[in-house]
Amino acid sequence: MPTEYLWAAPAGAILLGYLLGSIPFGVILTRAFGAGDLRTIGSGNIGATNVLRTGRKGLAAATLVLDGAKGALAVIIAAYAFPGHEIPAAAAAFIGHLYPVWLKFKGGKGVATLLGICLALCWPVGLIFAAVWLAMLALLRISSVAGMTAAISSPIAAALVGCFDQVLLLIALALLVLWKHRANIDRLFAGTEPRVGGSKDA
Repeated sequence: MPTEYLWAAPAGAILLGYLLGSIPFGVILTRAFGAGDLRTIGSGNIGATNVLRTGRKGLAAATLVLDGAKGALAVIIAAYAFPGHEIPAAAAAFIGHLYPVWLKFKGGKGVATLLGICLALCWPVGLIFAAVWLAMLALLRISSVAGMTAAISSPIAAALVGCFDQVLLLIALALLVLWKHRANIDRLFAGTEPRVGGSKDA
C-alpha cells in the first residue's frame, strides 16, 4: 500500500469507533418510550444508572446492554474492516461515549462501554470485569464504587491473563472512568454518595 494511504486504516478505525461509541442510547430510549429527557433527570448522566432513576428498569437494562454492545461492536467490526487497529477503535468508542458530538460532548461515564470493549478485546478480562462489578455492587450497593473498581481491575486482569498489548489502553481508560467519576469520589469522601435505589446516585 502506498505510504500516503497508511493513515486510512487507523483513521477509519477511529472514525468507526467514535461514531458507534457516541450513540447516546440512554437518551434515545428514554425519549422514545416517553420517559423524558434523561439529561434533565437525576444526575443528568446518560448511562444506565440514571435511566434506572426514571423507574423504567427495562430501559435501564437495555441501555446497559446497548452501551456495552457499541464498545464491543467497534472492536469486532474493526477486526474485520481494519485488521490490527482494534485498539484505536476501542479507544475511540470509549471517547465517543464520554464525549459525544451529538450532545455537545457531554456523555456518560463509560463503565458499560468499557465492559463491552474488554469482552471483545480479550473475553477473560471482560468476565473478570463483570464479576468485580457485580460483586462490588452486591456488596456495597454503590454504583460508582462498583464501576470504578471494575475499571481499575481491567488492566490488572489483562496482565494476569496474558493480554499484555491491552494493558496500557485499559490503564488509560480506567483513569478516564475515575476522572468522569470525580464528583462521585468527592461524595464518597464526604459520606454522601447514595446507594443504588437512592435519588441522587450519579
